[in-house]
Amino acid sequence: MSEHLPQTNYLDPEVLQKLGDLELVAREVVEGLRVGSHRSHLRGFSTEFAHHRQYAPGDAMRTIDWRVYGRTDRYYTKLYEAETNFDCHVLIDASSSMNYASGKVSKLEYAKFLAASMAYVVLKQRDSVGLSIFDSQVRAYLPPRSTMGIILQIDQLLRDIKPVPRSSIANQLHGIALMMKRRSFVVVISDLLSNVDDILAGLDHLRFDGHNVVVLHTLDPYELEFPFKGAWCFEGLEEEEPLTTQADRIREDYLNNFNAYLDALRSGCTASQVDYTTVDTSRPLDQVLNEFFFKRQATLNGAWS
Repeated sequence: MSEHLPQTNYLDPEVLQKLGDLELVAREVVEGLRVGSHRSHLRGFSTEFAHHRQYAPGDAMRTIDWRVYGRTDRYYTKLYEAETNFDCHVLIDASSSMNYASGKVSKLEYAKFLAASMAYVVLKQRDSVGLSIFDSQVRAYLPPRSTMGIILQIDQLLRDIKPVPRSSIANQLHGIALMMKRRSFVVVISDLLSNVDDILAGLDHLRFDGHNVVVLHTLDPYELEFPFKGAWCFEGLEEEEPLTTQADRIREDYLNNFNAYLDALRSGCTASQVDYTTVDTSRPLDQVLNEFFFKRQATLNGAWS
């Protein structure tokens, strides 16, 4: 644990915000994870064959190519594209709804921590990470690279952007997909406050292009729980008109509609083989990422068993 951090069991987002240096934030988060080597956790669902290498002690028996053994009397294992060096693209939603914060850390600030931490994982395993930032259009695109400097660029680009309401998320994901030069591991960090069919259309484009897609659905706890009391003025989704009312009058309808939206989004992601995780911005970063990596490892173990 760095001497810059107070002694806490987990890395609270408000503690991370006080650090200031995004690379330090990413290092503290990632080095506190309890998942060991991350390469297998970032493996995609794709099993596209890449090449062979000679069998080494510790390799899984199921990876041996028995046809090659029959021809050569030597053991060779199959390597797949996801096991070779890969590109990871982190897509950050910087639209105006991401500025919401019921506490001290907005969804956008939390998204920045998530993006930097995921980038740090990728860079530590000597792979390349790229970055896209979007709202009503793609505001920034950095092609994949394998240097830590990209973490500092995440911070600077997000500081420079003045968020505006997001238009169709499908259009933005479509545009980003066209910029990617090869199949990649794509991490979408967004509150996804939009029409579910529109969201799924954008994610489907990435999947149809052969990318392995992860969605980190980043939401404020007040959006998830609606604990408001008394009279409030609620802003609409992106360009909708605000509504002033008593919170108690709309709580039940809000929660029913919001949970139905979450269920539809999860089901759609599952059908499209998109790895979906809800992220509560009040939770410590290392808790969120530990759960994400363990869940992903369990999924991959099932796919490869």
